[in-house]
Amino acid sequence: MALKATVFKASLQIADLDRHYYADHHLTLARHPSETDERMMIRLLAFALNASDQLEFTRGLSTDEEPELWQKSLTDEIELWVELGLPEEDRLRKACHRADHVLLYTYGGRAVPVWQAKHGGKLARHTNLTVFDLKAPETEALASLAERTMAFQVTIQDGIVTFSNTQAWVSVAPTRWQPGQ
Repeated sequence: MALKATVFKASLQIADLDRHYYADHHLTLARHPSETDERMMIRLLAFALNASDQLEFTRGLSTDEEPELWQKSLTDEIELWVELGLPEEDRLRKACHRADHVLLYTYGGRAVPVWQAKHGGKLARHTNLTVFDLKAPETEALASLAERTMAFQVTIQDGIVTFSNTQAWVSVAPTRWQPGQ
């Protein structure tokens, strides 16, 4: 018998002072049985950092042809493709050919520098790719906030993202990584 996804509800009150974007989003996240709380919360973080009315979650882990998040134009062209983790270079190459802009949020602690060294040279040629690294202590703290029903105030200022609720707050500072360096 196959395991089913666990459904999570999240309400985000986003105040993005860097982009001058202020909105409330009520989201439903399906957590794949193989997905950790950390990865799910990173998806939520990626949504908050790129929030818009057109940004949406995809089928994610259950399909190879879609990213975690994407934003499409009215003509169904992919404007933004958002990936998580440490994907293979060919997946990112395909994404860069399909989308106007590709964002990758890497996480995983000590595995990240190894991945960067392996793929950095090849990824440098993709001018529409931007890579951000998320530090393990921050993503682990973010994972500790995961609940089936969540409500967060999200503040983004000077590149630092703060998730807060009535019990706790966590700040995450994504670090931009330039492929090829």
